[in-house]
Amino acid sequence: MKSKMNNHLEMTTQSWSDLFKLGSASALMMVVIIIIQMIVFIAAPPPYDGTALDWFMLFQKNTLIGLINFEILMVVYTIITIPVALSLYILLRQTNPSWTATFLVLSLTGVMCFIAARPAFEMLQLSSGYAAAGTDAQRAMFLAAGEAKLATFHGTAFHISYILGSITGLIISFIMLKTNIFSKATAYVRIASSVCDFGLYVPTIGIYISIFSVLFLVAWNIMIARRLYQLGKEPSKERSHQIDASPLAVTDRAN
Repeated sequence: MKSKMNNHLEMTTQSWSDLFKLGSASALMMVVIIIIQMIVFIAAPPPYDGTALDWFMLFQKNTLIGLINFEILMVVYTIITIPVALSLYILLRQTNPSWTATFLVLSLTGVMCFIAARPAFEMLQLSSGYAAAGTDAQRAMFLAAGEAKLATFHGTAFHISYILGSITGLIISFIMLKTNIFSKATAYVRIASSVCDFGLYVPTIGIYISIFSVLFLVAWNIMIARRLYQLGKEPSKERSHQIDASPLAVTDRAN
């Protein structure tokens, strides 16, 4: 059985090496995005509890900071999770086809929900419209539309994407524990991140628990990036060994 699994992994890495390299690069980019997002949040805290007018003022003061605070970078983050999710599916589907397929479908659903929950450019457009409005009635119209976007920001789509992200993390981690493709530490770090995710719903101290989730997630992304890079490189190494071992190569070295 172990030999069969090793043969499957070898064939998989040869067929999907480019995807694994893309997944590795995506995981590293996700780390960069998290760091940038955290720096901006600390340097210029977003008005999460504010009104549409507060957000309009932020966009007018600094458009880039407004977009980042409205989590446009996290939209990019969720999109580039797709190559990572596909890589994990390809690598682990042999271990448990049903649950890896569930993981992939839920991951993609979470991505779509999060994109819907972060209408950053729509909010920017409303802010510009509010600034250009010439009457109180027009400004009131833009403020009402802005409040609707804020309701979306904090609404159902966001919570669905957040919970699905936590659940898919648990699913893929438990599958990892049944293989030797990823280390046990990689699985346990993602489990810790997913469990801490639910701190968001704990009163008072929940935000602090969520911070630990982010730290674990950064570590997990780095570990995943490293492993996917290794797997993506293995086919080229194998081809190199085959060339070195070929009769022509041996003859050339002899000459």
